[in-house]
Amino acid sequence: MAVSTLWWILGSTLTMSLVAWVGVFVLALSGDRLERMLPFLVALSAGALLGGAFLHLLPEAIEATGAEGSESVFGLTLVGFCTFFVLDQFVHWHHHHGVEHTHEPVTVLVLVADTVHNFLDGIVIAGAFLVSVPVGLVTVAVVGLHEIPQELGDFGVLVYGGIAPRRALVLNYLTQVAVVVGGVVGYFLAATVLDRTVLLLAFAAGSFTYIATTDLIPELQREEDTLRSLSYFAVFLVGLSLLVVVDVVVPAHG
Repeated sequence: MAVSTLWWILGSTLTMSLVAWVGVFVLALSGDRLERMLPFLVALSAGALLGGAFLHLLPEAIEATGAEGSESVFGLTLVGFCTFFVLDQFVHWHHHHGVEHTHEPVTVLVLVADTVHNFLDGIVIAGAFLVSVPVGLVTVAVVGLHEIPQELGDFGVLVYGGIAPRRALVLNYLTQVAVVVGGVVGYFLAATVLDRTVLLLAFAAGSFTYIATTDLIPELQREEDTLRSLSYFAVFLVGLSLLVVVDVVVPAHG
C-alpha cells in the first residue's frame, strides 16, 4: 500500500472532523430557519446514502470479490446494518430511561455513541481509499453529507442536556476526531490482517442503508403536507442523482 494512500486517508478524515463545527451555524440561525432547512438536508442525505450504498459501494465490492465472494459481501452488508441498529437502539434505550430524571446520561451516551460511530466511519473511509482514491472520495462525500444533520442533532441534544453551547461545540469536535483515529487504525489493520479490504465497503453499505431507511426517511414521512412531502422526495432524488453524476464523472477505478 502506497504511503500516498495514508495521506489521502489522513487528509480526508481530518477534513471530516471539521464537520463538528457545523454547530456554529446553528448558533447563527433562528429556530424557524433551522427547522425549515433541516428536512431538506435530511432528504438530501438519505438519497446520497442510498445512492452511495447501491450505486458505488456494493457494485465495487461485488466486482472486486467476484461471484465466489458475493456471499461475504452481502453477509457483511447485514453485519454493517445490524451493527448500527444495535448502536442506535443503545442510544434510544438510554435516552428514554435516563431523560426522566436527568439529561446528563443522555449527553454522555450520545458522546460515547457518536465516538464509536465516527471511529467506524474512519475505518470505512480507510477501506474505501485502499480500494481506490475515487471510491474513497465518494465515500467521504456521502459520509460527510450524513454527518451534517447528525452533528446538528447531536449538538442540539448536548445543549438540551444542559451543556453550554460553546462547550458542546468542543465536545462534539472531540468525538469527531475519532474518525481520524479510525482511519489510521483501518489503514494499518488492512496492512497486517485483512487481505480483502474491499469487504469494508460492504459493511459501509449496510451502515448507510440502515441510517437512510430507519433514521432519516421516517423523519420525512411525518410530514402531512402533500406539497412539502413531494418537495422532500424531489430533494431525495437529487441526492441519488448526485451519486449517479459522480459515477459518470469519476469512474470507480483510477
